[in-house]
Amino acid sequence: MIDLKNLSIEKAHQELKDGKYTCRELLASYLSEIDKKNKEHNAFLEVFGNATAQAEVAEKKFSDGSATLLTGIPFALKDNILVRGEVASAGSKILENYRASYDATVVKKLRREGAVILGRTNMDEFAMGSSTQTSYYGVTRNPHDPTLVPGGSSGGSAVAVAADMALSALGTETCGSVRQPSAFCGLVGLKPTYGALSRHGIIAMGNSLDQVSPFGKSVRDVEIVFGALSEYDPEDSTSIPENLRRAKAKSPKKIGVPWHLFETGVEKEILENFKASMKKLEDAGYEIVDVKLPASEHSLAVYYIIMPAEVSTNLSRFDGIRYGFSEDADTLEQVYKKSRGEGFGKEARRRILLGTYVLSYGYYDAYYNKALKVRGRIREEINETFRRVDLIATPTTPTLPFKIGEKLDDPVAMYLSDIFSAPANLSGVPSLALPSGKNLAGLPHSIQFMAPHFAEDALFEVGKKFEKINGSV
Repeated sequence: MIDLKNLSIEKAHQELKDGKYTCRELLASYLSEIDKKNKEHNAFLEVFGNATAQAEVAEKKFSDGSATLLTGIPFALKDNILVRGEVASAGSKILENYRASYDATVVKKLRREGAVILGRTNMDEFAMGSSTQTSYYGVTRNPHDPTLVPGGSSGGSAVAVAADMALSALGTETCGSVRQPSAFCGLVGLKPTYGALSRHGIIAMGNSLDQVSPFGKSVRDVEIVFGALSEYDPEDSTSIPENLRRAKAKSPKKIGVPWHLFETGVEKEILENFKASMKKLEDAGYEIVDVKLPASEHSLAVYYIIMPAEVSTNLSRFDGIRYGFSEDADTLEQVYKKSRGEGFGKEARRRILLGTYVLSYGYYDAYYNKALKVRGRIREEINETFRRVDLIATPTTPTLPFKIGEKLDDPVAMYLSDIFSAPANLSGVPSLALPSGKNLAGLPHSIQFMAPHFAEDALFEVGKKFEKINGSV
């Protein structure tokens, strides 16, 4: 029997290489876990019927010596990442029957590596949510306690890895949608530099914010996935050419902490765990310094103006005519109204309306343009701070996982889950979330680090060191 709980990508690769088991046998172990657990957790919306055929292709790579670290590794994909011929619904009724006509670039790269794509995972509708409760296909449950949310919007991918139903997974990040479920499920999650991973073939929520992001059980697993997928893509206008991917070469030594951001709104045990984590890093030789990020205090407010504006334009294409769900009616206008009214859920409609409002005549300058200016100041502030420190550290989330249904009627309380995520997304810098212990109830704690643009290597270095000093590996 394969020990999936303690399996890493490198360990699986070596054991496949040594012939301890085959790619098909590894796949069968994960499919067995899906059969046992998915009914309760609702992580997978669909397991692809060609998974075994993919495993057979992977085995040929081991036979001919062309296997890479990701060959034969079972992956889960968020339901907004296109896989040719497969349904990609983005967790919404309005796309329930839409089948992708091409592979997303990250899917092409996974196929090139010989990875096995297991299936598509549940998500908040069009990535709008922090709990994976707004999906048309039901809620996803936290593997540590099924009465709790797993975080969102990439909750299905997080649960697939945390519950040993996949060895790795891809989600997308617009504002904490991988780091927050990583925190709630006890995983490592990376939000890469904006433009590092291709967005081609991703169902967009907010174009200036969205970024494909990997999940793993360890920093090393996430590092391997990022390394395999991070390439310039001419199909993506936001992809950064290789010659512009410059970053600091030195090892991180000085970590800035914006303590003023934690004065209110953070659960006591979250703050205590963060302080203890910083003390461990200080004892390990890192210099911990206080930094001020006054503009970043407005990050969440800025995000909830820019994101709905981009949502309202992106989702205007889903009209019941071109593809997806459509409701018959006597006139074209009624088709639009009925299809969109029934096809979109409550949270999607809320954000579409908010975005349309902030972009409307008379409010564009008052809200949207002002938010763009503050976003520019936040970006400048983050970049200026990185001239004085190598990394910035904060808790990943202000709370532990909350009860299913607890915040659905209070969207503002739900939005506050992203308070520490927004600065990285607005400024485009990379950020890594990783486990920092558990509380007495066995629920995971998490911290996150931000680094300068394209300094993912610094995040991986400090992350691996923290895993060792914290006893995570």
